Amino acid sequence: MKRHLNTLFIMTQGAYLHKDHESIVVDVEGEERMRVPTHNIASIVCFGNVLCSPFLLGHCADNRVPVSFLTERGRFLARVYGPTSGNVLLRREQYRKADDALETCRIAKWMITGKIGNSRTQIRRFVRDYYPQGMEAADKAIKVLDRCLRVLPKVEDVDEARGYEGEAAHAYFSFFDNFILRDGDSFRFNGRNRRPPLDRTNAMLSFMYTIVLNDVRGALETVGLDPSVGYLHRDRPGRPGLALDMMEEFRPWIADRVVLNLINRKEVGENEFDFDESGAVYMNTESRKKLLTQYQERKKEELRHPFLDESMSLGIMFFAQALLFARFVRGDIDAYPPLLVR
Repeated sequence: MKRHLNTLFIMTQGAYLHKDHESIVVDVEGEERMRVPTHNIASIVCFGNVLCSPFLLGHCADNRVPVSFLTERGRFLARVYGPTSGNVLLRREQYRKADDALETCRIAKWMITGKIGNSRTQIRRFVRDYYPQGMEAADKAIKVLDRCLRVLPKVEDVDEARGYEGEAAHAYFSFFDNFILRDGDSFRFNGRNRRPPLDRTNAMLSFMYTIVLNDVRGALETVGLDPSVGYLHRDRPGRPGLALDMMEEFRPWIADRVVLNLINRKEVGENEFDFDESGAVYMNTESRKKLLTQYQERKKEELRHPFLDESMSLGIMFFAQALLFARFVRGDIDAYPPLLVR
């Protein structure tokens, strides 16, 4: 199994990354600030005005270390990656399944099952830890999630499957404000909004989903799959459909939990956000650093994979799921097992 490595996040504006022998060097205003051996890095993510030397990009490509470029606020711009791994037969079979309506629906249902199942687990854990006597709002949300999980296997049309996914997401996010235990209204959650996010919590969720998506995309590329060809999220220029599909099962228990931990532990301040005239809310540099640090620590936690029956760090779970999906596409296993946490 692949070893867990760190992602190098570069947020200092004007930073310059270059290669020195087998190391990645970060300079700021002509002064060396960091030096990291390439073999200790899984990927590099650059925010805003961060420059990389062409020799470093070539070095990273040769060592299978993808370099992603995002705006300072976290919107994806581009990704530099080396030669595609795997073989053409794997991708051709992936495309055949995407052109088959029944296969598309079957795969989409697995992804949705992972998302709904993990959303339900998050609510149940919350009630167990904070409301052992029961909670009416939780019972209401779980009832909807249970019903969606029961009827989903019978669905034979991908649009109908998306309908249940949307219904389940609405139930989950209708409950989401209960997860927030922090006093005051600064981080209250009144529903999911994006492009742009209109409150602090949505700003954190949107940023976190972008970071997780980047990791999932890298895992898919590593095993030789095309992250652009999805099943739940269909083809659209510039959209990594398969990465978005696979990210669904990771949202509740990795991305959402990182955000909620920062809020409930009061590790992020209400003044660590930027507001513009349109009403959009964005994380500032300080809050982004805190979130990325928390995410890196979360990825180091150990969990036993329920299908592989192997203990691994959460950061490797992306790779494990990508590998399982590749095995399904090749025909080595009969179905893709979404990662359902307990």
